[in-house]
Amino acid sequence: MIILEHATKFARAKGVNKAILKDVSFTIPRGKNLALLGRNGAGKSTFLQIIAGTLHLDGGRVIREAKVSWPLGFSGSFQKDLSGEQNVRFVARIYGVDTEQLVSYVGDFAELGDFYRAPVGTYSSGMRARLAFGVSMGVKFDYYLVDEVTAVGDTNFKRKSHQVFKERLKGSDVIMVSHHVSTLKDYCQSGLVLEQGRLTYFEKLSDAIRVHEHNMARSYRG
Repeated sequence: MIILEHATKFARAKGVNKAILKDVSFTIPRGKNLALLGRNGAGKSTFLQIIAGTLHLDGGRVIREAKVSWPLGFSGSFQKDLSGEQNVRFVARIYGVDTEQLVSYVGDFAELGDFYRAPVGTYSSGMRARLAFGVSMGVKFDYYLVDEVTAVGDTNFKRKSHQVFKERLKGSDVIMVSHHVSTLKDYCQSGLVLEQGRLTYFEKLSDAIRVHEHNMARSYRG
């Protein structure tokens, strides 16, 4: 499980500190696929980075009693001067998985061809996303964090990615951000709504969507 204890996070916006999390205490148990809903600027991507451990809180703590992925839609952590393959080798060492197996898996999955051995700095955004998604599918996590992007590329690649991700979720959970309600309904059963620094859990995704839409219809007083 993932436990937030008095989690507090501020972001600097227009010269003032904006609260992303206000003293939030919450336990994310295993066995729940969660949609994370909130208006633009509420801090959904920031929240995922906090859960992943790539961004620190200003107060409180996060306890991870599980193996948590980085946000799948986020590929900014790759070293641009290293090749895709070299980045994969680094990830394998960090997560303690078989290096050669992961290198082979990602090479086949991401379909980068000769670019797999070229510097990531030469990649298009789509190529970086495919590399990141391939690495994420090659390392088994208890929680997958998804920030908008679940698959990129042509129709066949998207179909393959969807199938592999669905297979991974048979033994793992997901916390997902997406502007597409249909995507959330496809993957998630429950929901979290992030609004003005408060995090509210809903057992039924439909209830989370209803509250989020009500929030969106109101003017924001942030």
